[in-house]
Amino acid sequence: MNDPEQRTRAVETDLILQEAYGAPFIPFSYRDPLSEMVNALLSHRTKNVVTRVAYQSLTAAYPSWEAVMEADTTAIEALISAVTFPEVKAPRIQRALSEVKRRRGELSLDFLGDMTVEEARAWLEDIPGVGAKTSAAVLSFSALRMPALVVDTHHHRVARRLGIVPPKATLDKTARLLQSYLPEDWDGQKVYDSHQGFMRHGQRVCIWRAPCCEQCIIRDRCDYYALNKH
Repeated sequence: MNDPEQRTRAVETDLILQEAYGAPFIPFSYRDPLSEMVNALLSHRTKNVVTRVAYQSLTAAYPSWEAVMEADTTAIEALISAVTFPEVKAPRIQRALSEVKRRRGELSLDFLGDMTVEEARAWLEDIPGVGAKTSAAVLSFSALRMPALVVDTHHHRVARRLGIVPPKATLDKTARLLQSYLPEDWDGQKVYDSHQGFMRHGQRVCIWRAPCCEQCIIRDRCDYYALNKH
């Protein structure tokens, strides 16, 4: 499926969405990559406002990520109780922090900035609980601003309906295919703009239950529309 014609189609659509939604977009976060990893682990299946409150609760209660790592797990779970599956995320965050400390001798992910995106994502995804979306978020949303594409459920839905990834592709497969389509000269800002364009289109037009196809600026490129138009 990852052929030149499909890549061209994906990139052309990408650029249309970036322009339509107002790229370049101002980054929403300037955290260091370790802090972004914790935030990303909190955010799984959780609304942004709830994630923000949980993250702030952790940073208010503990002076460092080292202290979070060494804290009683039930105390961490209580602080993040509003997120989905706090009983899973509390030990997962502590284990991820411990794994960084074990492998690096310190609690820092700044060194990832000296790696390629592929190397950095592979390093991160060796940490239990860190998948494709989390690894990309650490690199793209943090102060590193590396060209790693974050693909969320909205992005995933748009890509599948368009037909630029297989209709039954998993989120992980979609993320890796779309990353492979990106032009090699796109920097971190341009890749961030790609994420934002697709995400906003999925939130506002290509919604889950009843997509607003008649309002869609890319419907002439969409397999879903071609099959369902009346």
